Amino acid sequence: MRATTTTLMAALIVVALTAAPSAAAGGGGTSVDVARTTLHDRGSANALTRRAMWIWEMQFVQHGNVGSIITQARRWGISTLMIKSSDGTDFWSSQFTPGLVSAFHRAGIKVCAWQYVYGEHPVTEAYKGAEAVKDGADCLLIDAETQYEGKYIAAQTYMKRLRDLIGPRFPVALASFPYVDFHPAFPYSVFLGPGGAQYNVPQMYWKDIGTSVDSVFAHTYVYNTIYRRRIYPLGQVYNRPAAHQIFRFRQLSRAYGASGISWWDWQEATNAGWNALSRPAGSLKGYVADRVMASIKKGSRGDLVVWAQEHLVSAGYKVGIDGGFGPTTQSAVQNFQTAHGLTDDGIVGPETWASLLRYRPVNVVFGAKTNASRAALARASSFRGGVLREPVPVSARRPARRDEISGAGGGGRPRQR
Repeated sequence: MRATTTTLMAALIVVALTAAPSAAAGGGGTSVDVARTTLHDRGSANALTRRAMWIWEMQFVQHGNVGSIITQARRWGISTLMIKSSDGTDFWSSQFTPGLVSAFHRAGIKVCAWQYVYGEHPVTEAYKGAEAVKDGADCLLIDAETQYEGKYIAAQTYMKRLRDLIGPRFPVALASFPYVDFHPAFPYSVFLGPGGAQYNVPQMYWKDIGTSVDSVFAHTYVYNTIYRRRIYPLGQVYNRPAAHQIFRFRQLSRAYGASGISWWDWQEATNAGWNALSRPAGSLKGYVADRVMASIKKGSRGDLVVWAQEHLVSAGYKVGIDGGFGPTTQSAVQNFQTAHGLTDDGIVGPETWASLLRYRPVNVVFGAKTNASRAALARASSFRGGVLREPVPVSARRPARRDEISGAGGGGRPRQR
């Protein structure tokens, strides 16, 4: 999804809320005056386990009429809505309001807020996310894409402040690029690491990417499974994908063990798409999902290497967390493999990942000028509970291979219809 601004929403949402008499307007602002202990109790991870539809611009969804949205949601079996709540530092107070959320809640529909973030003002963006939580969101989705490539410090700043505001247990999900290997500089290990999002909602837009439904599942899971966050696939109904492909996406989501699925996006869905995502799908008999985790080795660069290095340090090995799989990392991997009865080939493949991921990744704070902190911690008997200060990984400077979801829409000003 892309970022956008909003200019026409206020009047249309007023009309929409008029259609639902008990829904009062509200929200907005920049202050978040709410106790953390109550926020995380208010959230519901169950919102992600339902059939869900994303809403980008309310004015183009049933003309912004809440009653009509509820009727159509019930017709198509939609029980969770992901509604855009902010764009960068701009909170969409005319679109995401306590009254709107309450109206859907009374109809038995969960509401998750999603915000598009850029990383230029991470603290303010964290406050915008918390504002949506205060307004009653059941969960929060972080849409971080191209603008966040290489921004490890901004990602940490954003996540720390967000968790300070909403508490450690409020359900948060990352909705980003599905192909981890295409984005060596993207800080997946921060967004999906300790203190980050508990859930992963990769944007698996097979038609946009130019591949098959089977291939998008295999590629996404081979790389994303390594981050050990529950995956809730996000499929596409925009750009008129074939109905049988939408149907296949649903079947494969079950084969891969996903307990929930969502679709981008309501305003671009066709009747054929609605039918395909709502009729009974059943299960695929005899289908074997690709659950093998991707391998990295000497010469690899990127966030997967950062992730492996964080686990190696936690396991007691002296490596820098720089995103580069050099001789020191290779030696550490070989020593780790020997100690765990694995083939000491220096390659972090499925079996080595399985052993390595039993360790909790070390707590890293990026932005240090030198590795002095790492050297000091390396002399300690245990890294558990320690905080490691590291320079930003060198892999953060590597360009993306491709923006595979660039055609998803959502950019520019609201369209006139």
